Amino acid sequence: MTGGGLLEALSPGLLTLGCCLLILPWLNSERPLARAIMVTVAFLLLTRYFAWRSTSTIPPLGWSLDFAVGIVFFVAEAAALLAGQLNLFFLSRFTNRTPEVEANKAWLAAEPCRRVDVFICTYNEEAPILERTIIGATGLNYANYRVWVLDDGRRPWLRRLSERLGCRYLTRPDNAGAKAGNINHALAHVARLPDLPEFIAILDADFVPMPDFLYRAMCLFRDRSVGIVQTPQHFINPDPIQTNLAAARVWPDEQRLFFDVLMPAKDAWGAAFCCGTSSVIRFEPLMRIGGFPTDSVTEDYLVTLRMKEIGSRTVYLNERLTVGLAPEGLKEYITQRGRWCLGFMQIARGRSGPLSTTSRLAFIDRLSLIDSFLHWTSVYPAKLLGLVVPGLYLVFGIRAVNADLLTLLAYFLPFFIWHSLTITWISRGRSLAIISDVAQFIAAPAIVKAVVTGLLKPQGHKFKVTAKGGNRDRRFVEWRLLRLYACALAFNLAGIVIAFLVHAHGDSIAYGDLALAWSWYNSIVLMLVCFVCIEQPRRRKAERFETDEAVQIAADGRSRIYRLADISITGARFRGEPPGPAGSLIKCTLRGQTIDATIVRPLPGGFAVKFDDGLNARIDMIRSFYAGDYIASIHAVEPAGVGKAVLSRIFR
Repeated sequence: MTGGGLLEALSPGLLTLGCCLLILPWLNSERPLARAIMVTVAFLLLTRYFAWRSTSTIPPLGWSLDFAVGIVFFVAEAAALLAGQLNLFFLSRFTNRTPEVEANKAWLAAEPCRRVDVFICTYNEEAPILERTIIGATGLNYANYRVWVLDDGRRPWLRRLSERLGCRYLTRPDNAGAKAGNINHALAHVARLPDLPEFIAILDADFVPMPDFLYRAMCLFRDRSVGIVQTPQHFINPDPIQTNLAAARVWPDEQRLFFDVLMPAKDAWGAAFCCGTSSVIRFEPLMRIGGFPTDSVTEDYLVTLRMKEIGSRTVYLNERLTVGLAPEGLKEYITQRGRWCLGFMQIARGRSGPLSTTSRLAFIDRLSLIDSFLHWTSVYPAKLLGLVVPGLYLVFGIRAVNADLLTLLAYFLPFFIWHSLTITWISRGRSLAIISDVAQFIAAPAIVKAVVTGLLKPQGHKFKVTAKGGNRDRRFVEWRLLRLYACALAFNLAGIVIAFLVHAHGDSIAYGDLALAWSWYNSIVLMLVCFVCIEQPRRRKAERFETDEAVQIAADGRSRIYRLADISITGARFRGEPPGPAGSLIKCTLRGQTIDATIVRPLPGGFAVKFDDGLNARIDMIRSFYAGDYIASIHAVEPAGVGKAVLSRIFR
């Protein structure tokens, strides 16, 4: 590889990079025209790359492994690229409904206060998790609502807890229809009451609503065509990828890109959809479609489609109004993603699928379904194929992509740079390619299995609950996943070794060779994936958050103001000299609530306290905690911080 050849290959990419850096500072990512310009250029660069890829890189037609592997990979890559472009198309617009909420406050105040029934869906969650959710739900700033605990676990202790906390309790004799069946049983029950609700709100067992949840969501029902208001899911804890790469402070949780970027974009196209928890639904149209559909394990997405067919649409309010638990372990993370994929395959095969001749869905809804279908069915398989394609050449001489690195760079790099910077610009820094690849590889085996299973056998699958809580204080290895990706890593490293030491194919293989560069990238990603498969212990039972809030503390008849250093729902750390020795009882006035606490121990520059564990104190503490702004989401990637965190995780 000559310096001149490399510079010539890099020139289109460098020109693209320069154009991006020149124009992006002048474009507002909230403007549809600016987004459309960036998306159009990305499409043109993709067309240029794909024309070259389809005419110049496929191995010659014949009964050869080169052609067989090459055509399979080409089809998978083409579908994945189409999925990416459809995704960009939807991202070319977005909507912000917060001004609409503010404008509709006067309307809501003038209207009769509509009855809302809040359903807390639960199956096997632990008491502390449910207690937080019930306490949050019974403390909403809304005048006319009832809270129902829908217990599919039929647990006597939960009935008693519900009664103590002032909410209603429902159970049923079986678990038919899983979560959808549980909700439908409750719908049938409230439909028989003399005071029918006009709306229902859905909360998963681990999602604690903030006080304004109902009030803010109800402001969007002024338009009678609105049937569902969906709000985002935010999390109090880091997900397994953040935890296992020690990147919770510098890398947003995986769902931020979906809830903060993609859903507002889908809403702008009229294609927002229900995500289950943290939603409010108009009762009458829901009952008109027969309640929640049970022919998919993702009943939330399907309820949007069925309600759309009768003219009742879903809108999205991108405000943090509930906070829940992200999957706490890899097994739970994988189970959740696999269920989402399986449920979507069931939708695709059903009467509300994108190509259904009986559905009354609009074109944009069908296009949105195709977008999701391609995401599940092409992106993950293409990623997995990309792990083996370069190694097949380096180890066995099977050339699936008939191109050299310099030519590839000339065609692919401009599209990759423009597309990546466009996504970063639109998402305001919520995406980083290499970590996104890690997240996709973690879920990929389960996703591929769910795709095949769901398409071949769309019915008869059980709803797999995402477990929450439990003992997380030990290191755990996800051996099945680790063995798979360790073998893939070994295969890529073997290809690199052969390239340098054996030169089995007689090629002049150096750093610039396509297969070799590809294998190096795969190896880096796979090493990170393997580290993620080794789960780190989580010794804290409650997440702790840094803050500098002023709190009044009373002890021995005297009171003074202290500054918080950090806080959780079980305790806090304060700055300053403690007002008494360890074991002293104090009263903390926090956001209007007075909470009893005990000084646990002095610390350098401060002291730690434990909040009273009595029921009334827990109610006050939980409502104060979730009414506050302690749970600050990471809104943008810090690339340097991610690198530092990953290195510290690898070498510690």
